[in-house]
Amino acid sequence: MEPHYFNVNLSWISDRKGEISSPELEKEIEVATPPPFPKGIEGIWSPEHLLTAAVNSCFMTTFLAVAENSKLEFALFDCKAKGKLEQVEGKFLMTEVILEPTLVIKKEADKDRAERILQKSEAACLISNSIKSKVSMIPTIQH
Repeated sequence: MEPHYFNVNLSWISDRKGEISSPELEKEIEVATPPPFPKGIEGIWSPEHLLTAAVNSCFMTTFLAVAENSKLEFALFDCKAKGKLEQVEGKFLMTEVILEPTLVIKKEADKDRAERILQKSEAACLISNSIKSKVSMIPTIQH
């Protein structure tokens, strides 16, 4: 595969707030410094939220591809994600992203296979593989 580029533009609005956009997408997203930092703003997407969202959405798209290729029948896929911000050796780092997927499968007999598919999807997620943060998963599989 040849390289692909994903374009994101940022415009500062005021204070600690900006707006990101892409010529490839229709919607803009307001972004800001998060509340744990000085002058942080509540209620607006932060870089920390976006990193956590990137891991979570990549995990979902990878799972959908792996599940389709594996012919896994499921009725629901949801995933909560928590990004952990810590100060390590004087630097702020997103040290961990915890994925909490909930998968409802159509056949009880597929439970072990579904677990393996979730594990394979997490291991194959290109965003998870591109960052230094630890990515862990706590799955729930139901029938």
